[in-house]
Amino acid sequence: MAKEKEKKSVYINRELSWLAFNERVLLEAADRTVPLLERLKFLMIYQSNLEEFYRVRIGILTHRALLTPDKRDPLSNMLPEEQIAEVLRVTREQQALVESVWKAIREALRENRVDVLDFKKISKVDELMSKKLFGDIRELLFPKILSAGQALPFLWGEESNIIAFLGRGAEQKLAVIPLHRVPSFLSFEIDGRQKIVLTEQLVRHFLPLLLKKETVSQSCIVRVTRNADVFLSGTAFQDDDLRKKTSTMLSRRKREQPVRVQIYGKLSDPNRALLIKKLHIQDRRVFSAVCPFDLGFRSAISGPSSLRYAERKPARDVGLKKGEYFRYIDRQDLLLSYPFQSMKSFVDLIYEAADDPTVLSIKITLYRMSASSKVAAALAYAADRGKDVLCLLELRARFDEQNNIDYSELLEDAGCRVIYGLPDHKVHSKLCVITRQVDGNLRTITQVGTGNYNEVTCEQYTDLTLITSDPAAGEDAEAAFAALQAGELPTQARSLWIAPLAFKSRVLELLDREIAKGTEGRVAIKVNALNNPDIMEKLIECSRAGVRVELFIRGICCLRPGIPGKTVNISVKSVVGRWLEHSRIYSFGSGEDERLFIGSGDLLNRNLERRVEAFAEVRSPATREQVRRILDALRSDTEKSRTMQPDGSYLRESPSVPGSSSQERLYQYFSHLKVDAGEPEPDPMPDSEPDSVPDPVQDPAP
Repeated sequence: MAKEKEKKSVYINRELSWLAFNERVLLEAADRTVPLLERLKFLMIYQSNLEEFYRVRIGILTHRALLTPDKRDPLSNMLPEEQIAEVLRVTREQQALVESVWKAIREALRENRVDVLDFKKISKVDELMSKKLFGDIRELLFPKILSAGQALPFLWGEESNIIAFLGRGAEQKLAVIPLHRVPSFLSFEIDGRQKIVLTEQLVRHFLPLLLKKETVSQSCIVRVTRNADVFLSGTAFQDDDLRKKTSTMLSRRKREQPVRVQIYGKLSDPNRALLIKKLHIQDRRVFSAVCPFDLGFRSAISGPSSLRYAERKPARDVGLKKGEYFRYIDRQDLLLSYPFQSMKSFVDLIYEAADDPTVLSIKITLYRMSASSKVAAALAYAADRGKDVLCLLELRARFDEQNNIDYSELLEDAGCRVIYGLPDHKVHSKLCVITRQVDGNLRTITQVGTGNYNEVTCEQYTDLTLITSDPAAGEDAEAAFAALQAGELPTQARSLWIAPLAFKSRVLELLDREIAKGTEGRVAIKVNALNNPDIMEKLIECSRAGVRVELFIRGICCLRPGIPGKTVNISVKSVVGRWLEHSRIYSFGSGEDERLFIGSGDLLNRNLERRVEAFAEVRSPATREQVRRILDALRSDTEKSRTMQPDGSYLRESPSVPGSSSQERLYQYFSHLKVDAGEPEPDPMPDSEPDSVPDPVQDPAP
């Protein structure tokens, strides 16, 4: 019992920690120092995050409550049902803030000559214009009339439906109007004012025109969130029909049971009870919506530039052109920092490899790609140029499965070899190795990243990619791909850390190294999430030994800092700003003794135990300085960071210093960095070391 109390005093439930992160996103939407349309975007992100959270995490807990109802969460000691109940409670509490934020944004839009129409108080002119818009979409609406005893038709997840109650008493009927065929919003302009018409509210308002022969007594807008905890099991990943099996799984997911229902519009108690019964969901999982379901109208608002963040384009030129990358990387590691620098440099590297006659092969792991992927195009080009291109494409990247199925076919058609990973472990690494034959010797260029090969998200997420010609890294990368092709987990490596067999143990070893230093020990870790018990116990050991531990964790953090006798030497900061913090950095020690690593994995159980992740040490003086800049910027950020308190709450440091945003400072730094390929030199003799060169990376001009 004492041990359970200790856990409760030090650890936080994973789901509740995630809800606290999403509230920090919502607080950005409430922050009046953030430009108006960016506040609206943060509100959109909050809603999208919550939708996915219910689909995945509450989906998982729902299954656990059915299959293992007595199995407690090892950190919080909560049963699955207890966790669900607490999540529902916190979500309802956050609704008050959601409603307040939406009202404030709507009013601010009105002040900027943008009216989101409210059909409860609408002018005659707006009513007439709206009626015309309704007429334009009327042919796309197909009401289904049901008797009170009939079952509802299937309501697809993430789509709005109008439910109308027709008549009263024993003769009552229901009408269901799906809205998936109509746009989510329409707009018009009058007297210099932009009018936004939310289609779901437009249709609801004009139901009498749609259902002329019926008497509408009440109506509401309904959106269902369905369980997405559906996965492939017992599937050999060498099967020819894996893509077909994945497609079948996706079809199943669409029809899973609801885990949440949102209702917009007031209903009488009997009508509400009838609707909930027909939806086959518990009343506690039904929420009264306080904000429109779809805020996509943001894209249609122009307005002055002051309504948006100042433009910040990634630097497309890092000082190298196609044809110069190999020469530079043979002598100096290259670090790219997204979104401050462009992914174009990595794409150029692939094209250079495709055109270089010494290149034999390109091997790469692909997890999420953009809809029009330049990386995929470069790989296809390389295959067409006769290179052996191996793409390990993870079909189980949740919600990107169909996109990856499509790319697997495209890449195969282009001549690439495509494999699908391991049955029991997702391949989440961001690893690429280019192999060349130069003067009879094999050479490699290895890339290890923290984020996906996705040109869209690389302009929205902060990520790092390290490119090196280190032979040991190349050997480890080649060995990892050989193991994956054989259907095996990569084993211990000399240079790279490859999870799950050679990641957690390395982290624990280096934490022990810092513990041995006592109060001279230093640890700084930047990840997206932390919940692994072994790592957290070791961090507590660090704190007790006097080691200073700095955790920069955007999202889930299940370890409380500042607990006397346990975590007093641990600090936890979360940065939520313009870009999504996504890079993973591990720092052990200080000064010349510091060891720095970057890679694809967080400190969640899944990353340490059920995924293949790749990490590389940052070794060269220039790249080490760049990574240290990132950690220093995070330390001094009091504008967009919040610090976790011993009770698990987060507070923004006071005073908040404008201009201290780590993201803005890092943009100014990295967007000005340039490297110099230098003059071509003859290749060194086999087995000899390349000449040393001065650090080519310079600080930007003041």
